[in-house]
Amino acid sequence: MRKARDVIGLPVISVDTGRQVGSAQDLLLDEEWRIGAVLLAGKMWFSSSAYVEWNDVLALGEDAITIPSEDVLKTADEELSYFSLVGGQKKLKGLPVITVNGQQLGIVEDVYLEEQMGKHVIGYELSEGFITDLREGRKWLPIPESVILGEDAIVVPVRCNEELEEIFVSKEE
Repeated sequence: MRKARDVIGLPVISVDTGRQVGSAQDLLLDEEWRIGAVLLAGKMWFSSSAYVEWNDVLALGEDAITIPSEDVLKTADEELSYFSLVGGQKKLKGLPVITVNGQQLGIVEDVYLEEQMGKHVIGYELSEGFITDLREGRKWLPIPESVILGEDAIVVPVRCNEELEEIFVSKEE
């Protein structure tokens, strides 16, 4: 498993020229918990944001994200219909995860991606606050089959309370 936080900041390299076209600023997720696009941090302050659709990504490596050419870059002028991980109006980080019966399981700090290309989100890393994180560690929650991704909260089935696991060692290992 790989944390999405480890993908953010990776350089995005065009393999036809070997040129770095930007770095991953955020991951844009659809409602099926798949990465739909990678938002790039521009190299200039006032340039418009660009993104790469995930279907155009050749590889998600340890040290870089590769794309076939700069032709796959798109300008993010209009509002995209994705949820972002760390920024924007519809961001996941900081959303509470609440069961249907109203119990808060924690706040989303990060998400875990599947091993290979990392397209699917397979779980959440939840925090209950700084002091609790230090004393007890964060919690891991696998993505349930039914989940509601709302504007103000992520709603999960009641049984998810029993599926929480404590994280003392990173789930990446």
